[in-house]
Amino acid sequence: MSDEHTHQSFETRAIHAGNTADPLTGAVVPPIYQVSTYKQDGVGGLRGGYEYSRSANPTRTALEENLAALEGGRRGLAFASGLAAEDCLLRTLLAPGDHVVIPNDAYGGTFRLFAKVVQRWGVDFSVADTSDVEAVRAAVNDRTKVIWVETPSNPLLGITNIAAVADVARTAGAKLVVDNTFASPYLQQPLSLGADIVVHSLTKYMGGHSDVVGGALVTADEALGEELAYHQNAMGAVAGPFDSWIVLRGIKTLAVRMDRHSENAGKVVEMLTQHPKVTQVLYPGLPEHPGHEIAAKQMKAFGGMISFRVAGGEEAAVEVCNRAKLFTLGESLGGVESLIEHPGRMTHASVAGSALEVPADLVRLSVGIENVDDLLADLRQALG
Repeated sequence: MSDEHTHQSFETRAIHAGNTADPLTGAVVPPIYQVSTYKQDGVGGLRGGYEYSRSANPTRTALEENLAALEGGRRGLAFASGLAAEDCLLRTLLAPGDHVVIPNDAYGGTFRLFAKVVQRWGVDFSVADTSDVEAVRAAVNDRTKVIWVETPSNPLLGITNIAAVADVARTAGAKLVVDNTFASPYLQQPLSLGADIVVHSLTKYMGGHSDVVGGALVTADEALGEELAYHQNAMGAVAGPFDSWIVLRGIKTLAVRMDRHSENAGKVVEMLTQHPKVTQVLYPGLPEHPGHEIAAKQMKAFGGMISFRVAGGEEAAVEVCNRAKLFTLGESLGGVESLIEHPGRMTHASVAGSALEVPADLVRLSVGIENVDDLLADLRQALG
């Protein structure tokens, strides 16, 4: 993160960090450098350090500087997808014979990466309830190199005490990785709480408009940042210049969007908790949520993600999803438009039969920034 942005507010950093005016024309938005290679001034005479766009591209550089500033890190790296970022991170930190502690509630794609790809490479993992610090401590062994956390978690909205688990990781000599996708850096700053690396799916709240796929890693450790950057270049799953530009544009309104997502979600939760066909609402903003007090301390607000369970079981939950009209039935989350899904059959189908299997009667909402009265009306008719 550039020192000039260190003391600026989040909203200012979101708009200005990495977004230097174009030196040629004065354009206030960084150009899309849709280019693969760069003219050298003699052999090895690189202009600004650019030689080939897998290694570095000015538009991606602008995004990576912005990401580091938003998370309070020293190095940000942008990838073609969130899973590409995770893959690079795991292959940087791990070797055959190592061990990872993963959450018992996590994105299905993350679990698939561990269970179907990384484990075949000779890396073992244990599943733990990361909201229980002692359960995490018990899952650690002398081969543990990474503790992986999602908070809030996907899709059950569990909360992990980042600072407490960071202490466990330091004692074990392991790295703490926090997937900050649900919160975004506007609501939560894991590095300031002791995390070593932050992971993002830029597809979600950072892009914010359901029009781009991307991923990111941010770390406060310069040496680790260099190691990750080496592997990013060696493995090659980088964010393209146009995708980088789209995410940069989305980030400029992240703060105002997250405020509205959180505000709308609070009103949706209030309605759901009173609806006779809803048996349970999972949202960290509820005082009865087991992680409420921790979330209130480590988050600025509680975000736009809600899960709830439906009376009548799996088929009733599926019907709620099918009857929604304004809530679009679809995977992903974090866009300006509201989305609804059935995790068990959609985003989390890959965890069926595992310790991460989700309840069959669960519905997940990504509450958008539409007029909340319209959203409430749609949910009421979908619930019947």
